[in-house]
Amino acid sequence: MDSEDTTGPDAGRTHCWSGRGIAFAPLEITDAPLVHRWRSDPVAAHETGVWPGSLYELTERMERRLDDSTRDDFLVLLPDGTPAGLIALHDQQPAEGTAEAYLLLAREHRGRGLGVAALDALTDLAFGELPMHRIEALTHTDNVAALSVLGAAGFVPEGVRRSSCLHRGRRYDNAVLSLLRTEWEALDRPRSWEL
Repeated sequence: MDSEDTTGPDAGRTHCWSGRGIAFAPLEITDAPLVHRWRSDPVAAHETGVWPGSLYELTERMERRLDDSTRDDFLVLLPDGTPAGLIALHDQQPAEGTAEAYLLLAREHRGRGLGVAALDALTDLAFGELPMHRIEALTHTDNVAALSVLGAAGFVPEGVRRSSCLHRGRRYDNAVLSLLRTEWEALDRPRSWEL
């Protein structure tokens, strides 16, 4: 395999958590080109409301986040080691028991149920291993795919932050969803450690 290929299997990655058909590996600085490619996809850029910026800028941001104790960033890996996306639990406030979930899947891996599996694994980590009580997620109100994935993972709509995102010269509303520990406990599905 060509050493420049950043999309193929990487069986050498250390898995730190797993779920239904996926595993998490800690995000590394060397993953910046891959994450940059995913973020530069026009659909992803529109749906996340984030301008992709330069690879240099992203690499610098990832380096700064290495020392940030309020976030955990992971690559989502398929069983063969292929990177399929990025998932994060950020803005962690252990004293309040709150954090925010972030998910970005590569274009070729969307629509296959991986988003729900990754969010299930992330919430199992947050509620089963960390002292979280509430996980929040934000997305554009017109991002039907993300709203569907969040709903399937148990997240409950709370409200709308009106005109809270500027992207490509247009204002967007953001939907606010959350999952509380008691709601997670009531979900009828196997937990990551049971799989």
